Amino acid sequence: MNVDSKKIDAFLVELLTQVGENLREDSIKKMSVGTKKNRNDLVTNFDKKTEKFINTRIKEAYPEATIVSEEGYGDLVKDMSGLVFFVDPIDGTMNFVKRGDDFASMIGVYIDGEPLIGAIIDVMDNEIYHGGKEIGLFIDQTPIDIPKNLPLIEGLVDISAPMALANKFDVQEVVKKSSGLRVYGSAGIIFGHLLTGKEVMYMSYLAPWDLAAGRVLCEAAGMSVVSIDDSPINMLESQVVIVGTQKVASEALKTLKAR
Repeated sequence: MNVDSKKIDAFLVELLTQVGENLREDSIKKMSVGTKKNRNDLVTNFDKKTEKFINTRIKEAYPEATIVSEEGYGDLVKDMSGLVFFVDPIDGTMNFVKRGDDFASMIGVYIDGEPLIGAIIDVMDNEIYHGGKEIGLFIDQTPIDIPKNLPLIEGLVDISAPMALANKFDVQEVVKKSSGLRVYGSAGIIFGHLLTGKEVMYMSYLAPWDLAAGRVLCEAAGMSVVSIDDSPINMLESQVVIVGTQKVASEALKTLKAR
């Protein structure tokens, strides 16, 4: 399948620009909040409204594409053939509900299983991280300088709060070797930090829509995106993932395997 990466990138930027405007308006409105798997797994009427809006626009522009999305308005995707869009309408819903900031909206695009284009909007800062290997990486219209390949000792790491608190996989050993731990509660926000060199590693249990856009962008920036057992990433399954500089990902895997 022949696709125009620049055209898809421009489409995502335009789409997420509108999504950002909508969510900034929605953030000050009264919202309906429910739970999914547990009391801290929140969903709002705006998650659902945003996903419907995004998915409708994608189907209008790319009717041949399939969509994997969080709130149930996508397709039943069984394989990665063709053009596949991954949609996370509000990433960091707890932050959206409780804080009103540090949340994102993300879209990742894959072609026959290969990462193509990713786009993430930091909604309240109104910045869009976007691009891919073919066209380069940008914050809005400004090219992103590729972050340095720092080792673990020279950078901050972000690990999901439940994983860090329970010391799953002995992740605290990784933290001890780093410059320190940060927790933001939104994969989209953290991917922005990785791309700009503010942090050197992110480790969490991620669903496909949590990972898709960030994987495209971080791999295009020369970073490693690996599963905890170093097996191939499966974009249709949830999994524990390490994203970071090549030096950090290698060191983290060695540290975790040694425990």
